Amino acid sequence: MTELHPDLRENVRMLGELLGQSIQRHPGQDCYELIEEVRAAAKADRRQESGSGQRLVNLLGKLRDDELLPVTRAFNQFLNLANLAEQYHGIRRKRGHQSDLMVESLEEVFGRLKDGGVSADELHRRVADLRIEYVLTAHPTEVARRTLIMKYDEMSDCLARLDHEDLLPAERDEIVGRLSQLVTEAWHTDEIRHERPTAVDEAKWGFAVIENSLWQALPRFLRSLDLSLSDATGKGLPLDASPIRIASWMGGDRDGNPNVTHEVTRKVFLLGRWMAADLYLRDIQSLRAELSMWQASDELRDVVGDTREPYRQVLAGLREKLIKTRDWAEAGLPASPLTPPAFCLPTRTSQGRWSFVIGPWWTAGWNPLPMVRCWTPFAAPTPLACL
Repeated sequence: MTELHPDLRENVRMLGELLGQSIQRHPGQDCYELIEEVRAAAKADRRQESGSGQRLVNLLGKLRDDELLPVTRAFNQFLNLANLAEQYHGIRRKRGHQSDLMVESLEEVFGRLKDGGVSADELHRRVADLRIEYVLTAHPTEVARRTLIMKYDEMSDCLARLDHEDLLPAERDEIVGRLSQLVTEAWHTDEIRHERPTAVDEAKWGFAVIENSLWQALPRFLRSLDLSLSDATGKGLPLDASPIRIASWMGGDRDGNPNVTHEVTRKVFLLGRWMAADLYLRDIQSLRAELSMWQASDELRDVVGDTREPYRQVLAGLREKLIKTRDWAEAGLPASPLTPPAFCLPTRTSQGRWSFVIGPWWTAGWNPLPMVRCWTPFAAPTPLACL
């Protein structure tokens, strides 16, 4: 059996202990001891310590109906937590252990290509011309509920926070306490969907993926790509480059799904526009709080005039447009006529699937603001394009 990395083994042990503590609180000590007995039987059979190797089978065969569900849920939850620890271990910083994942960095890739005879100009041109598109698709059979996935995401964040050697005891206790709370919440959450998700539900899940992951992760990667390319070739990515695009068929797929009607597509596009405006609004508000500087270029002064905080002045106008765009999209969701008011941000339309295009704000020194474009799908009743 392959030896586990010590840090991975410790995280699995800690998460298992926290789950055990939750089980001891509810359903109680008897259930916890039964689960431990099943676990010990499984280990003994695997090691052939039980002689016949039938200890686990005999034990499971004696379980009452009311014992089957908590025992099954406990092992299912433990496997989820173990998978979470393993996934986090795959992205943690290299610690010099043989089981660590060794991923070639962008600097190493570019260096290898240059050593292989690729010129700096050719390398820059090829990278600048990259067009990688990830498509979010609807999966009605997705087993994990979004509420549990969000809890697991926060658990992974807690593991990352624990992965520092300079934590004070009180800081570590606080993080472990939050982990314990999340594990308990997951243990008391029903894992089963009792209603089949609608096309709109699937679209909301896609928006959540963008909001909770891609909105920040992709700009971070693009900044890293820009820096590595600049170091290797002397030139960064062009300002108009969009090497990575996020597209989606959710809410617009007409391939045999009778539930995806033009009303559904219309609603999904409004929800998408609301989400795009809201995400931009959060970043604009954060950026406006940071840009308190008074010095500005002549071009900016021509726009804002003689104001003490020119950057905030410009962003204030953009903030108001975003608020009105978001309110307009929300008002259109029930059944109101969808006539975009004059204050809405410019739109672009075309046939095809809608897509989120990340860039070109990866060069900014502040929190990046990904460009989001949205194209109407086939048979869309009105040109509801995102920003």
